[in-house]
Amino acid sequence: MHRRDLLRGTAAAGAVGTLPQFAIAQPGANRVLKFIPQSDLGILDPHVTTAYVTRHHAFMVFDTLYGMDGEFGIQPQMAAGHVVEEEGRRWTITLRPGLLFHDGEKVRARDCAASIRRWAMRHPLGQELLARLDELSTPDDATLVFRLKRPFPLLAEALGSLVTPCCMIMPERIAAAADPARPVTEMIGSGPFRFKADERVQGSRFVYERFERYVPRESGTPSWTAGPKRVNIDRVEWIVTPDPATAAAALQNGETDWWEVPTSDLLPVLKRNRNIVVDLPNPTGLMGYGRFNHLHPPFDNPGVRRALLGAINQADYMTAVTGTDRSLWRDGVGFFPPGTPLASDAGMGTLTSTPDYDKVKRDLAAAGYKGEKVVLLAATDFPTLNALCQVGADMFRKAGMNVDFVAMDWASVVARRANRNPPEQGGWSIFFTFWTGLDVINPGVNQPIRGNGAQGWWGWSSSERLEALRQQWFDAPDLAAQQAAAREMQAVAFEEVPTLPLGQYFQSTAYRRTLTEVPKGMPLFWNLKKG
Repeated sequence: MHRRDLLRGTAAAGAVGTLPQFAIAQPGANRVLKFIPQSDLGILDPHVTTAYVTRHHAFMVFDTLYGMDGEFGIQPQMAAGHVVEEEGRRWTITLRPGLLFHDGEKVRARDCAASIRRWAMRHPLGQELLARLDELSTPDDATLVFRLKRPFPLLAEALGSLVTPCCMIMPERIAAAADPARPVTEMIGSGPFRFKADERVQGSRFVYERFERYVPRESGTPSWTAGPKRVNIDRVEWIVTPDPATAAAALQNGETDWWEVPTSDLLPVLKRNRNIVVDLPNPTGLMGYGRFNHLHPPFDNPGVRRALLGAINQADYMTAVTGTDRSLWRDGVGFFPPGTPLASDAGMGTLTSTPDYDKVKRDLAAAGYKGEKVVLLAATDFPTLNALCQVGADMFRKAGMNVDFVAMDWASVVARRANRNPPEQGGWSIFFTFWTGLDVINPGVNQPIRGNGAQGWWGWSSSERLEALRQQWFDAPDLAAQQAAAREMQAVAFEEVPTLPLGQYFQSTAYRRTLTEVPKGMPLFWNLKKG
């Protein structure tokens, strides 16, 4: 996948370059927070990239019409509320008063409309919205009216989705004029922090200052991106630190306050430091997958793909990724994150913790496997991905498959997986990756079980059944109907096997105990305090 910034921190031990210079916090500096992000912030524009580091940056600078809480519910954020009429074909959203951009201009409905149109071109839920949209109008500065060709019950969920790219609101003069495929560089939002472009040092430091005129919601309970966003920090400095040892030392010495993604080998050291909290902020974790190429043998054959379900031991994959501590991973995991509203046990009987490789070999032969080469693209520069690749290669060999283990860096995997040629002509058969649980939380955004063929995720799986169920989920009038559609979708996915589900693990974060009320979900910088 193309969201590897989240994993990059786990592979930085061999990184080279100029390391950042840390300034020891001086007395009275408790209103300044120093943060080590997962990677350099290469793209600032939140509409044109799916990089997680850009999403985290964007939630400081921009705001959204709706937010998601820790129970995965959608609540109004910039919106005061909405009214749904005409049997779901008309939505009227009203903005709450007091919203201002960082340049002092009032946030108007037409700013929101221009931002929605730009965002929707690149987001899976936004694309569905555009397909159903007849007209988006702004009768006054505080009102947006969506007229739909057919109902879209998930409109608020789409606008509040945390799946990248998120629907950040920017001024109309920027959103309407910008090419949706080209990043904008002017960072003017209406969020709780202002981006200090004059202090930006690419590859080293990014600075944010509290926006004094930001007006948080008055009601609600703060949770993830929902509820009041009250800022208690005057200044946040992102210090890019590619070397994990340097990052760990800076956190332990009090030179920084928060390290977003500490590497697993350094967690024991951090946990022994009584001044540091090691936490698991995102309950949806990361979901591991093996992605087949559906265009060429052997994995164009659904029988071959299905036979391999009997070879999977998810515990082997997750232990290789993060060790034997069961609090850090789960097996018995399907295509939706455990503990989220659409997770179910549908089709899970096909997975086993004790593979019978003799049976798998028989099933492969019965399905028509004839010894075709399996070209496995192995990313060696990400320890977590490399762990999946090593276990996967061993699994295929034990199943009697002819494995060609092609070792390369992740950038090369990204380039080669776009090649649709047969494996013997520079193509491939399978690669391994992770998606965060938020990115596969529902059928609308879950790429590993899409069936949209040439328009879909690398591997190009085609399935009329999966696509029909996805549309059924979009049209579902309530949660029970959504759950029924998702359950059936997972059952079909275990029959057709567009992707191998390999388990779930949880990524830690670490911060000094001087930080309190640190938000869950992702790095967010409102409501926390530094003492």
